[in-house]
Amino acid sequence: MTVEETLRGARLKSPLADSLARAPVRGLAYDSRQAGQDFLFFAFPGQKADGRVFAAEVLARGATAVVSASPAPEALKDRWVQVEHGRQALAVAARSFYRRPDERLTLVGITGTNAKTTTAYLLDAAFRAAGLVTALVGTVEYRLASRALPAVNTTPESLDLFRLFAELEQAGGTHVSMEVSSHGLALGRVWGIEFHTAVFTNLTRDHLDFHAGMEDYFAAKRRLFEGAGARPPRFAAINYDDPWGRRLLAGGTAETLSYGLAAEARVRAENISAGFEGLRFEVCREGQRVPVVSALPGRVNVYNILAAWTAALCCGIPPDAIARGIGECRVVPGRFEKVEEGQPFLVVVDYAHTDDALRNVIRVARELNLKRVITLFGCGGDRDRSKRPLMGEAVAEGSDFAVLTSDNPRSEDPLAIINDALVGLRRRDIPHVVEPNREAAIRCAIAEAAPGDIVILAGKGHETYQVFADRTIPFDDRAVARKVLRGFGHRRQRA
Repeated sequence: MTVEETLRGARLKSPLADSLARAPVRGLAYDSRQAGQDFLFFAFPGQKADGRVFAAEVLARGATAVVSASPAPEALKDRWVQVEHGRQALAVAARSFYRRPDERLTLVGITGTNAKTTTAYLLDAAFRAAGLVTALVGTVEYRLASRALPAVNTTPESLDLFRLFAELEQAGGTHVSMEVSSHGLALGRVWGIEFHTAVFTNLTRDHLDFHAGMEDYFAAKRRLFEGAGARPPRFAAINYDDPWGRRLLAGGTAETLSYGLAAEARVRAENISAGFEGLRFEVCREGQRVPVVSALPGRVNVYNILAAWTAALCCGIPPDAIARGIGECRVVPGRFEKVEEGQPFLVVVDYAHTDDALRNVIRVARELNLKRVITLFGCGGDRDRSKRPLMGEAVAEGSDFAVLTSDNPRSEDPLAIINDALVGLRRRDIPHVVEPNREAAIRCAIAEAAPGDIVILAGKGHETYQVFADRTIPFDDRAVARKVLRGFGHRRQRA
């Protein structure tokens, strides 16, 4: 391809010179280390480095040109393409370079504050139960056919997405279940992607360190349904029971299926039975009833199953295959994931890191009819401070005992973060302990548990690290919990 062909559709600040327009493009990169001979290098500020700093070095190694929203340095102006938006230009170029695989694949984008990951896993299971070769893109991992790849962001950069889509096509794949974050939408990581179906789970307070307020946060989510740089998705699956979801329903143009427990929802759950072993209920749509059996516990997972079910229907998957796939999805990493070492109480690890998510996971625990709920939690540093007391209050409202600790403090003082959360925790008179060291805190929570109790280790879920100002250390709540349980003399009997 040429530069002109690759960037066709990108908004350029000025026309390309003829010699540059005809220059060959054999690859794309936004990481300078991956930019080789005849590559287009997209230089924009990242979380860890500013790509513009490496522009001259990349050109010296043989790159065709640099693409950036910044003006060209005088010495590089002959091989510099200035665009209006760097990430949108990257998305346009990636789509062209990989021959528009999104037009041939069935892409489902899932957005919302909570439940994106579980919904994506359930939907992927339904696709695979129907005999399809799939990809899954999300917070925990990326899956490409039978391969598991590490996840860098919930929603990767557009270049990584289109590369994955192209590889899925080459593997004979057809369907993609993809978490779409508000950051990914606002930054342009999914710009120009043709989604077949968009899913909305819910909207609660989160990421207000990035968004100007809830309306701005909602506006970012809504872009998925409007078609960010592409045609709007043909189908939408929207949670009717969420007030923000009803706003989407009122203004949408797609063929929409609402889901929920309300009688007005087009896809509903009825006759729900929730217990220790999971869920049983019926999915009802247009007079048809299909029984569902799931190992995922708690009524909150009814919504997750309905979201996946509705999206799968939009994609033409038969209900019996959807039910089979949901039954086969027995665990989602870091989402109410049990840690079992033969102890006489339940220990679960969950990613809950907002007040609404904490209420949900504690509600699931209460539905199991166990004795006491012991909740360990912390709040992330360099994130929205205003949600910390709300998280503390949510834990205090539903728990019998709380342990307040560190999550990922990042550049902040862990004690300052804890003090913010403590304000909310102390609004309710429940016993609690403050222990900044997370391993010691897990030990404290487990030591407090008696037979029949449940210990919730909330906040980090599937994560295998802890981020401090000066270092990142290996840390997995599940592994630490197993170590602590064994230290207390518990040993699971292995088959």
